[in-house]
Amino acid sequence: MSLSANTLIKAVKQAAVDAVQAQKPMAIVLGEVVSVSPLKISVDQKMTLTSAQLILTNAVRDFTVSMTVDHNTDYASGGSGDEAFAYHRHAYSGTKNFTVHLALKKGEKVIMLRCDGGQKFIVLDRVEAPS
Repeated sequence: MSLSANTLIKAVKQAAVDAVQAQKPMAIVLGEVVSVSPLKISVDQKMTLTSAQLILTNAVRDFTVSMTVDHNTDYASGGSGDEAFAYHRHAYSGTKNFTVHLALKKGEKVIMLRCDGGQKFIVLDRVEAPS
């Protein structure tokens, strides 16, 4: 029995597709934060990811950023009458560290990128659950 060239090409293409799918290439995955400490994200009823499997972007974690500021403050009294809280203005400049609080919270839905054949997941951002 001989195969036509067309049949052979189709068989090779299908084998290539099957091989790629078997390796679990990168894919978009949705999950839900089920625990914060330790961090655990549920993908479905059968799979819950732990912090060892997760790579967090700055969009889903607390981080510190260094910023340069150079401006004047304006403060008006809140009506307390205390002279220490009277209107004043002063310069505020230099490099300051600020903490950005974006850590995940229990119940939040997240979008992730599956990589390394499903061994690691990059948590990209939060998503709103469809209503």
